[in-house]
Amino acid sequence: MTVEVVKTDDIWTIIHNRPEARNAMDPESADALVDAFKEFNASKNAKVGVFYGAGGAFCAGWDLKYAQTLGEGSSDELHKLDFPLGSAEPPRGPLGPSRLELNKPVIGAIEGPAVAGGMELALWCDVRIMAEDAYLGVYCRRWGIPLLDGGTVRLPRLVGQGKALEIAMTGRKVPAKECYEIGLCEKIVKSGDTRKAAEDMALEIARFPQSAVLTDRRSIIESRGLSVREGMKLEWRNGVDAHAKEGAAGAARFSAGAGRHGDFDNI
Repeated sequence: MTVEVVKTDDIWTIIHNRPEARNAMDPESADALVDAFKEFNASKNAKVGVFYGAGGAFCAGWDLKYAQTLGEGSSDELHKLDFPLGSAEPPRGPLGPSRLELNKPVIGAIEGPAVAGGMELALWCDVRIMAEDAYLGVYCRRWGIPLLDGGTVRLPRLVGQGKALEIAMTGRKVPAKECYEIGLCEKIVKSGDTRKAAEDMALEIARFPQSAVLTDRRSIIESRGLSVREGMKLEWRNGVDAHAKEGAAGAARFSAGAGRHGDFDNI
């Protein structure tokens, strides 16, 4: 089984388990990951997901043993993943869940390499927690394989166009410390601790009233590219509904004495 799902309380940890291939992605794993994340998104109980690669590697990218079979004579296999005309849901990405637009947050727990398509999967996550010796990089630059799973879209949104171009065109290794400094990850922990750190953060997020959490997440994502005014209109429309569901009740709890002086425990 290349994908394992561990369900604990409100948290689902979705584990890619091909350590013998450094979690390089083949079609079977890609399909299994898509199915797992779709099930997570549809679950009434799951609130936050953790994405983890077993065996000390997040993902070494596309399985090149498979990719080498997709030469010019096999282009039809790649075209099966083309985006359809109209508004139909696209097929999975070459690396699996990279095209999914989930309604819930996913935290990437990154040990070792997250390179080539593996880097693109890391960028797909809402938040990335990296081990101190982990690294990203467009390592597929060496083999003439372009980014196909959102890397050219998500990378500049996180680090800016110039830095994205430099990282993508050189294909160099981007170590965890630099990733933190330029906005490619949000936290660095000791090697071997990323899964626990990600699950702890997931629990912290899951304990809050979820309507407001998911509303703010959606507004942050959907307002990208809008003018300030249009973004604020979107925020207002999203936020008013969330306040009606949870905000008034939360304000009443504060008025009754809960959560005073920035206390996040008694809420």
